[in-house]
Amino acid sequence: MKFEGTDQYVSTDDLTMAVNAAINLQRPLLIKGEPGTGKTMLAEQVANSLGLNLIQWHIKSTTKAQQGLYEYDAVSRLRDSQLGNEKVHDISNYIIKGKLWEAFESDKPTVLLIDEVDKADIEFPNDLLLELDRMEFYVYETQQTIKAIHRPIILITSNNEKELPDAFLRRCFFHYIKFPDSTTMKQIVDVHYPDISKKLVTEAMELFFELRDIPGLKKKPSTSELIDWLKLLMADEIPEDVLRNQDTKNAIPPLYGALLKNEQDVHLLERLAFMNRREN
Repeated sequence: MKFEGTDQYVSTDDLTMAVNAAINLQRPLLIKGEPGTGKTMLAEQVANSLGLNLIQWHIKSTTKAQQGLYEYDAVSRLRDSQLGNEKVHDISNYIIKGKLWEAFESDKPTVLLIDEVDKADIEFPNDLLLELDRMEFYVYETQQTIKAIHRPIILITSNNEKELPDAFLRRCFFHYIKFPDSTTMKQIVDVHYPDISKKLVTEAMELFFELRDIPGLKKKPSTSELIDWLKLLMADEIPEDVLRNQDTKNAIPPLYGALLKNEQDVHLLERLAFMNRREN
């Protein structure tokens, strides 16, 4: 199996190489990068490209590693025993399969996405080391070992909210998605809006990258936010000359709510514009 990108996802050469290296090594691919750079979408497109099913495990701050394997619903079993339900005699009726179990028992290879692993407790990655290494785990309640029929292609994303353990990193192939340059960004925009005005894209991107370069910005706008902003510019029929004459030092961009996501950054742009007007 070899990933070569798709029509819906612009994959750079180094990213494509990283995906295929992880597939050949049979190791999880750990993807980092700014939020909004397409880490989660990569798993969807790898699955589409290779014709495989995608299993997604979205991690929260309360997620435990055990939930990815299975959970034993003791409360339901107790309730059923009180009601005299016959299924209470078979404990397997109360085993809830997790996402890893789904991937392991699939009759054909799958792509398994473990999304935003850094949201969970620091011990979360360590608790999965053995299962990701051996591709098996033991179910104590039913005394059975679940082994992967086919080794899944595992993609793990992280937003760098916390450091991951060295033992976990050692078992992964790592790739950092760099923020797209203007050429790659134009390709991404073309994928989403093939009929968009080229002049609008040029003016909007110039303003977008100028905004990202402002020192002190708390959250720089991402790729996904540029896509949203362009959609709004087209919907509101904002003329290109409005953007052409725009300068982030003199005024806030139109429909800035798609780009700026906190009040500190809005106030920063307002102060810069005010100070620049005073100087002029």
